[in-house]
Parts: sequence; structure tokens; C-alpha cells
Amino acid sequence: QVQLVESGGGLVQAGGSLRLSCTASGRTVAIDVMGWFRQAPGKEREFVAAISQLGSTTVYADSVRGRFTISRDNAQNTAYLEMNGLKPEDTAVYFCAAVQKPWLPTKSRNDYDYWGQGTQVTVSS
Repeated sequence: QVQLVESGGGLVQAGGSLRLSCTASGRTVAIDVMGWFRQAPGKEREFVAAISQLGSTTVYADSVRGRFTISRDNAQNTAYLEMNGLKPEDTAVYFCAAVQKPWLPTKSRNDYDYWGQGTQVTVSS
């Protein structure tokens, strides 16, 4: 089993920046793709970004491309989401997720095997 723990959320003004972290523990050798999703109140959980096991391939949602950057440090079993130019519509609970089999970065929630508990990001106008 794999456990994922997110951190780094908080309250920030529009235009500001935050860096989220996701640290994995347990059977971390099983982790391949890692991704970030978010869920705003009353809305479905949506894809934000994903990264391949070696970090060579990344995929972003159109709404965040150019503002957010996903990265990972496999030695630290940690994935990051650098968020710049934050907007009020970025307000949501952000979830880290991981795929346990060799895979390409994917936008589909159903492809992910492990999920964290989420961290709140609030952007004020």
C-alpha cells in the first residue's frame, strides 16, 4: 500500500503563489505516474496536472497551463505543484494521486490507484 500526504495549502491573494507538496510512504517503489486534482465546493473533482515516473513527460489542464508547474523528486518520494498567478477560481481542495503500474501521465481519475486527503487552497480577490 501507498500513503500520500499533501501539504502547502493556504490562503493567498489573487496573483500570488503557493507550492504544494505530496509525500509518499509505504510501498513507494510501486508508484509510477503522479498527479494533482482539485475539487471546488459543489463541483466534480477535476484534473490539474500529471507527471511521468522519470519526470520527462507532463500534462496540464488548459485552465492552469502556463501558471502551474508539476515536478517530482523520486529520492524524496515527493511530488510538487508550483502555482503562480493564482486566481479566485483556483480555490479548491487539491488532491495528490498516484498510479501503481507503468503508465503515461493521465487526466482520468479512474487511472489513479492512490489518493491523499487533500489540502485547501483559497485565493481571495
